[in-house]
Formats: sequence, C-alpha cells, structure tokens
Amino acid sequence: MTNLVIVESPAKANTIKSYLGQSYKVVASKGHVRDLPKSTMGIDIENDFEPHYINIRGKGDLIKELKKEAKKADRVFLATDPDREGEAISWHLAVSLGIPVDKVNRITFNEITKSAVKDAIKAPRSLDMDLVNAQQTRRIFDRIVGYKLSPFLWKKVKSGLSAGRVQSAATKIIVERENEIRAFNPQEYWTVEAILETEKGAYFSVRYYGDTATREKAELTCSADADRIRTAVEGKPFTTVEVKKGTKVKSPAPPFTTSTLQQEASRKLNFQSQRTMRVAQELYEGINLGSDGGVQGLITYMRTDSLRIATEAQNAARDYIVEKYGDKYCPENPRVYKSKATAQDAHEAIRPSSLKHDPQKVKKHLSTDQYRLYKLIWDRFIASQMEGAELATVVADFDCAGNLFRTRGYTVKFNGYMAVYEESQDEVDEDKNKKLPPVSEGDVLKNHSVEGTQHFTEPPARYTEASLIKFLEEKGIGRPSTYTPIITIITTRGYVSRDGKSLVPTPLGEVTTKLMSEHFPDIVDYKFTAGMEDRLDSIEAGEAEMISVLHSFYDGFKVELDRAMESVSKDDIEIPVEETDIICDLCGSKMIVKNGRFGKFAACPNYPTCKSTKPLVKKEVEAPEKKQEIAPFKCEICGGDMVLRTGKFGSFYACVKYPECKFTKQKVRELGVKCPDCGSEIITKFGRNRTVFYSCSKYPECNFSSWDMPTNEKCPECGGMLFSKKGRNQLVCKKEGCTFKKDAHKTEEAEN
Repeated sequence: MTNLVIVESPAKANTIKSYLGQSYKVVASKGHVRDLPKSTMGIDIENDFEPHYINIRGKGDLIKELKKEAKKADRVFLATDPDREGEAISWHLAVSLGIPVDKVNRITFNEITKSAVKDAIKAPRSLDMDLVNAQQTRRIFDRIVGYKLSPFLWKKVKSGLSAGRVQSAATKIIVERENEIRAFNPQEYWTVEAILETEKGAYFSVRYYGDTATREKAELTCSADADRIRTAVEGKPFTTVEVKKGTKVKSPAPPFTTSTLQQEASRKLNFQSQRTMRVAQELYEGINLGSDGGVQGLITYMRTDSLRIATEAQNAARDYIVEKYGDKYCPENPRVYKSKATAQDAHEAIRPSSLKHDPQKVKKHLSTDQYRLYKLIWDRFIASQMEGAELATVVADFDCAGNLFRTRGYTVKFNGYMAVYEESQDEVDEDKNKKLPPVSEGDVLKNHSVEGTQHFTEPPARYTEASLIKFLEEKGIGRPSTYTPIITIITTRGYVSRDGKSLVPTPLGEVTTKLMSEHFPDIVDYKFTAGMEDRLDSIEAGEAEMISVLHSFYDGFKVELDRAMESVSKDDIEIPVEETDIICDLCGSKMIVKNGRFGKFAACPNYPTCKSTKPLVKKEVEAPEKKQEIAPFKCEICGGDMVLRTGKFGSFYACVKYPECKFTKQKVRELGVKCPDCGSEIITKFGRNRTVFYSCSKYPECNFSSWDMPTNEKCPECGGMLFSKKGRNQLVCKKEGCTFKKDAHKTEEAEN
C-alpha cells in the first residue's frame, strides 16, 4: 500500500518524512493552491455570495504533480495546519486533486513529533466544512469590504488606497490614542521626600503621604503645598508610627498564547510580531538536531488562544522541575489555567513539544532568533508549572509635626518560579528589592534632608505592537492568526508609521479614519468588529449559516456605501502635506514629501508651475551596538572567543582579538542530509572562486565531498544517494556502476 501525505510547507514535509516509513510519501502544497482572483472581486453577490476560486498563478505544475501522486496513492492524507486556514487549504486541495470530500483523510496534530504524527495517521477524519465555511466567510467579508470601499477611497481621497474590515478598526485605535495625547492637559503635582537616618547610621527615603491624624492620602498640587510640608518638617526628627510586615505569594504567569507570546517577545526580545511568528513557525515545523534527535518540531502549534496543557506535558514538567530545582519548587498539585470565555480552545497553549530538548542542549542547531524565542517559550512553560514566589513585604509609616510619611518595599523570600522566569512589566516596579533597615514603632529617626520635587502628569503612551495586540485581544478584534497581518497591513499601506517601538498614525491614516468613522461607522466600530468575529466562531461551531451571516452584514453596508458615494466630495478632504528642510532651487519654496513608483521623494509644492524634484537623503543615524553571537568553540590560534560576523560572501566566525589575531572559520549550513559514507551531517562549504560545494561535517576523518547537492532521495535501482546535478534539472546516482538519471522537479532541496 502506498500513502500520500500532503502538508503546507517543505520544512514540515521534511520533518514528517523522517517519522513515517517507506510506504509514505510526504509532499508540500506550499500554502494555498486556489484563491479568489486578484484582478476581479470573484464574489457573485447576487447569487448568494458564491465565490469564484481559481488556481493560483504559478501553481499549475505543482497541482499537476500532486494530482499524479494522488492517483498513484492508495490513501491520501491531508495534514495542513489545525485551524480554519489549514482546513480551507485541505478543502481546496481535495477539490483541485479530484478527491471526493467525503473520502478525504484529514489529519491534524498540535505538535510535530513522531508520536503525534503516528497517532494522527491512525485516526483520520473527514473535512470539517463548518471550519471551511468560517474561513470562507472571513475571506468573502474582507474581499467585499476591500473591493467596495477601496474605489470609494480612490475617488474621494487619493488613488492607490485600500480599506479593510479589521485594518480600519486597528487604524482607528491608533488614531484615537494620538488624539488623546494631543488633547491631554498636563497637571502639576509635587512630592516631598525626606532622607532619614537610623541610630546605626543607615539611610533610607520616605515620601509624604498625608495627615497623620486621618491617615488619608493628600495631593500636593503646587509649590506652595510642597513648601508648606517641607517647612513644617525640615530639621525635625521623625517618629516611627507603624511597621507592617507580611508575606505575599506571587503566582507564575500562564504558558503562552499567540497574543502573549507576541507581547512578551516584543518586550523581552525586541521582536516585531511578524518576526516572532516567522521564527515560531520554524520551531513548530521542525529543526534538524543532527545526532541529538534528527528533525524535530520543537514547539506546539503557535496560533492558539487556549491555556490548556496536556496532562502528559504537565507531568513531564513536574518531573523536570523536581530533578533540576528540587521538591520545594514543585507545587503539590499541577497548575491549571482557565482560558478566557471567548477562547476557541482548539489547541493547547504554546509549549515545548518535548522536555528532552533543553534550549542549551539544542542551541548549536538553532539560529540566534530561534534559540532566543525557544528559550522564552521553554522558560515560560516551566515557570508556569512551578511553585509561587514568596515575597517579604514591608510598609512603614513615620510622623513629623502631624505629617505622615510612608515607605514600602519587598524582598524575595523564596524565588520559586522566579528561578526560571519573570514576566515583563510595562512600568518599572520601584518597590522591588527595596530593603528597609530595621526600625520599630516608637523609634526616633534623624531627619537628614527634605526635598520637594515638581512633576507633571503624562499623557497615555502611544501603542506599541505589544500593547496594540493586547488591546485587540481584550476587545475581541481579530483572532490569534490575524494579529500579525493586521499590523503588517496598516504599516505597509501607509496608515501607520513606526517611531522606535511606537505606532504613530500618518496624516493619511487620520484622514481616512475620519472619513470611515463618519460614513461607515460599523466598519470601524470595535463592538461591530468583535461581534463579527463571534459570528465567524458561530459558523465554525455549526450554530450559524454562512449565507445568512453575509446577508446580515452586506444589506446595511450597501446602503451606507451608496449614501457616501453621493454625499462625499473630494474637495472636502485635504491630506496634510509633510514639509522638508530642503529648499527648491528654482523658486525657493520649502519642498514637500511625495510618493512615487520608486518610493518617497522631495517635490516643489508649486507643482505644476514648478516641477523641481530632489531625492530624499536619509539622515545618518548612529546604529546601536549589536550584540555579537559568540560561537560555541574557541579560536584555534590564541584561544579567544569567536564571534559571528558578516562579510562579502556571507556569515563567518572571527576571533574577537582581530586584527592582532586574524583566525576565521566559515559558518556552515546543515542540509538535513546524511553523509552516504559515514552517516554524519552534510554541510555547505566554499570552494574555488567562492563556489559552493558539499562536504561531510566530520572532515578530515571522512573525506566525502561533492560539487553536486546530495538529496534525501534514494536511487530506485541500487539504493544509493541521488544528487542534484549543478546547472541541470536532473537527479543522478553517483554510485559506481549505476547510471540512473531522472528529471528533477522543483523540490525544497533544489530551490535551496
């Protein structure tokens, strides 16, 4: 019996291929094979929103090859991602390949491990058309909004604009925050701080709190208030009124969901959400660990809103904690976290797929980004199953002339989960590790100095990717798989720009949001957008019908669109121009920024009378110092550290003592192919004129090398390794006495 397994990505195909036997062939569809056409809307609104799907351009040869493989196979397994999008890809594959939908062997797994893949193969199911219809509904919604609203914006604002259902709501969020900042009126306030000294000469600070008699907090709103307190206590001793000591237990944060992973990776690693999800996808699909386990998927599925953890994984974590940290770090009962009421809970939380792959152990097989994100996921998961931290807290009150001063702080009594991980905070915790010297009630302390400080209240901070994703999740706007595309779209299309980590609306974004809010309030309304997500969830659960949901939206939307097309005039809309410091050589005006087919440029504002233009020269900004990746080996000449550098021909390791020591070593890339002579990993190297060749990683113990790329395919005649012939679309066997050749198809190996 021959079995065909179709997955989305070549990387996942390589991983799964290593788990299954010779009777299974694993191929990749490389994402969707069918979609709505790009040149037209592709939705027949009059005929109950019937979508018109076509084969994606450039996928014709791939579809033919998949059809051929499907006809040869006794069974076809569709193993795309375990979510709506993955279910839709499987459905499109079934239709394109002519496989009856009721005979489709659909398999899913939350983690790409040998046991999970084999268990899935044993329990195939049919396609879930409720999941498919939920994805179709989202796609049709977004296509209608995009194709109907974008022409409206072209006519009324400027050509080239686009509108979207969720992106418009996200842009509005950022615009509203900017308006809050502009409207903010700073309020003055003061603090009075005294430095006290104990009998043993220990110093600590206390801050004015209020009146000692009432114990109520008082605000100092001006310098006169601060001066009054400072004058009343200056030079006078302080008496300890009360000292409260206690113990507080702080529990660990739950394991990651998609949203919290993106937020924490932004705070701790400075990753944009797109970078986070790209690296997480690589960790999920599989990493070649060489002799440490072959190709392995290191984490569970990374698009999830659930906090659920499999019992097997919980028990493994508890065993690991006891072994590495001791019994006192493991709670009596496993920690269980409750997901939000709105969570789909289709998959587990994000966690390591196996605790055999410690981050330090597999670090040599990972890129810097992969290691940092994997370690973050590992640490968060392990910490989530550990005992809470015990904090020794103290709050002390002091009286001076009827004025109450207070200080507070805490120290870590037992670190618990903090031995592994601490969640990032948006604001600095001033009380952390703040120690108070021994004081008792009734102690009289020397007043060393008193100082008043002026402050002003600050406006709300601009959104960062982390805080925007948090807001979207809280409001129910979008789902785990959509957060990254939302941010990518609003930045690439010019509605929002980046200022460091902050997201700032552009003039175009503000004008478009104002127009959308006035004429299409539903599209940019948070509750409406969140409600639409709930309707999609209802379709997925089989509780709502796709056509009725589409009609309930479109009927009102069409009325709004027709009214706006009649009432809005382009003359009423003005987009603020961005001025530069560049002076026009012809008329002396300050030039403005314009967008052209090759990007931004400076143009005279008096066009068409004056047609002067100039290129925009970016200001030289001193780049921040980058952290250097240190190699796991030392310099072979002087014994110093080796660091990763980039040169004309790619990455290499160089001695940190350069130029005193000029030793370098090429950074090699493993192919995931075993040496035919000794079974070690094959790596790439540079040969004559910097051309690439392939060599055994055990050289010089093993002398295998080849100018042609070795592959994982076996010769059908002699069982030897097939090589991809350089300069030809051909696979050949190089085993002595064997003359087998065949045409090579565009596989992952050939493309690399």
